[in-house]
Amino acid sequence: MDLETRNWLEDYLKSYPFGYILISHDRYFLDVTIDRTVEIWNKRLNIYQGNYTKYLSQKDERRTQLQAAYSNQRQQIEHLEAFINRFRAQATKAKQVQSRIKELEKIERIEIPEEESTIHFKFPQPPPSGRMVAEAEGLTKSYGSKLVLNNVRFSVERGDRVALVGVNGAGKSTLIRLLTGDEAPTGGVVKLGHNVVSEYFAQDQYKVLDGDARMLDDLSRAAVKVPESALRSLLGCFLFSGDDVFKPLGVLSGGERNRYALARILVSPSNFLLLDEPTNHLDMRAKDVLLDALAAFSGTVVFVSHDRYFIDRLATRVLEVEGGTVTSHEGNYEDYLRWKSLGLADSSLLVESVAKGRVPEPAAKNGNGAGAEVDVAKERTRRLNPIKQKQMEERCAFLEEEVPRIEAAIAHTEEQLGVYVSAAETERLIALAGELRAQLAAFTDEWEELMMLLEG
Repeated sequence: MDLETRNWLEDYLKSYPFGYILISHDRYFLDVTIDRTVEIWNKRLNIYQGNYTKYLSQKDERRTQLQAAYSNQRQQIEHLEAFINRFRAQATKAKQVQSRIKELEKIERIEIPEEESTIHFKFPQPPPSGRMVAEAEGLTKSYGSKLVLNNVRFSVERGDRVALVGVNGAGKSTLIRLLTGDEAPTGGVVKLGHNVVSEYFAQDQYKVLDGDARMLDDLSRAAVKVPESALRSLLGCFLFSGDDVFKPLGVLSGGERNRYALARILVSPSNFLLLDEPTNHLDMRAKDVLLDALAAFSGTVVFVSHDRYFIDRLATRVLEVEGGTVTSHEGNYEDYLRWKSLGLADSSLLVESVAKGRVPEPAAKNGNGAGAEVDVAKERTRRLNPIKQKQMEERCAFLEEEVPRIEAAIAHTEEQLGVYVSAAETERLIALAGELRAQLAAFTDEWEELMMLLEG
């Protein structure tokens, strides 16, 4: 289901007068539609009152209580066993020993279930790209008589997390393929910025995999310089252990194919990730791990997802694809819905209104349809995206650590240039010094831009 259909179903179930059972990996959808959670784990059914978020909290509390009970029981058992072992051979203590043995046998042992397996990974931090990562100018795409995109213009800047939203068939996947270069536009151009290296994850990624190739062999071909032991460790992080790494890719399930495809991206680092429904076939624990990894990624991300929670946590901008057009909205999906409720085609119009001092509220809230006005400071607070701000602050901290390191490396290289070894070594050191100075200039410019944005 696309987001619009999911939103309709959400409203329908909220007013549904009868009971229902849901199976879903969409956390937001579960949070707003259910009042009881049944967990199937460790061969048992565990029932929790409340929605999914409350279930997570109650599960942690239950596990803490179980751990405390287990520790108390272990102390009791150890005390009884110590008494039995100490006095077993003494006839005068035979009655007490037998009593302790019977008490020990009656104890129903508490078991602590093993933690659920999940994937653990992080994207490699890539070299920085230029400020402008991608730019579309007059972009048009049609298939025969069907016009999908018409004279579209937009840009993606370094550090953006851009969610593409729209109904199924609107052209989201087409747009992402145009950005990757896998499809040629009918008109207009897509320009990638300086030092941009892209990586594409398709929703049907399994189709580009060699079904006859064994998993480890395929990964080795994609990462020639990475040792096999490191590749096996990486696959282990994605729940492929032991002989699983020798499975042909063609026999993997949908979820296994997606996990493997994400692992494959890790061995070819890039600074521009284009992800078409990466959460398909992933459970909620795996989604959370992917979400955390993307949030910590220092590059740029454009993604398509129908998971409301995933978009709300990750997106710093939303591009709405509708009727052949693409409109930009600052913030996450919740912010996007607000822009829509204000009746504005593009959030930049609201920014312009804010600059003038007042912005309109949704017309539905005003009986005469004219639209009331809201305080500018409050609107600016709404527009502030804490996710992007945190990412920018973390990037600034990283740059503040890297700049002194690069400066020290430049000084060391210049010292080495003072001692002649050979013409080849001198040439190498000059080239290295030039690369370090270019990286220092890029990092310094990026830090200044980020500081201006954070302080402004």
